[in-house]
Parts: sequence; structure tokens; C-alpha cells
Amino acid sequence: MTDDLKKQIESKQGSQGFIKVTDNPVQDLNDQQKVALNRKANALFNEGKIDMAERIFITTGYSDGLTRVGDAYAAKDEYLKALKLYLLAHNKRKSDPLIEKLSGVVSAMLK
Repeated sequence: MTDDLKKQIESKQGSQGFIKVTDNPVQDLNDQQKVALNRKANALFNEGKIDMAERIFITTGYSDGLTRVGDAYAAKDEYLKALKLYLLAHNKRKSDPLIEKLSGVVSAMLK
């Protein structure tokens, strides 16, 4: 990505960015509740109920679960959904290549 394009994107996105993400899982959950919810979400994920698992993983802030749901979206070419979850999981190894890919698409569209 060119520096000029980076500057254009940064100037347009504002402080919130293009994708709304939150770093704040529900704080009122104790460890036992989080474990129980994450187990339920894992079961839902394994049953193919990705959207339900996603909601629970976002609630608990479970980064491995968020990454797995992001991988499921990426496999279905739903890159913005995948990127949101990778960012929530603080998974730069997964988010950075996706950002590069999406910025290439935006760059091609701007030409």
C-alpha cells in the first residue's frame, strides 16, 4: 500500500476507524461464568451455529474463539466480518494480512 493511500484512508476514517470494535467484554462475569459460556460457544461453533458462538465470544472476550469465528468468516470470503473479529481478538498475525488485502481492493477501486 502506498504511503499516499495510507494517509488518505487515515484522514477519512476518523478516530473510530471503519469497523466498530470494542475491547470491553462484559466485566460482571466471573471466571466460572466465562468458562461455562465459552464451552457453550465452542459447542455452538462445532454445531455450525457460528453467529450464536460469535455473540458469546464477543461477550466473554475469548480471543481464541473470536479468531476461530474470524477464520470461519474468512473461509466464506466475508473479510470485513473476519477483520472485525481478528481486531477484537488482538490477533495482528491474522488482521495485518487482511488489512493489506482489503487496502489493495480499495486502492484498485480508487484508480
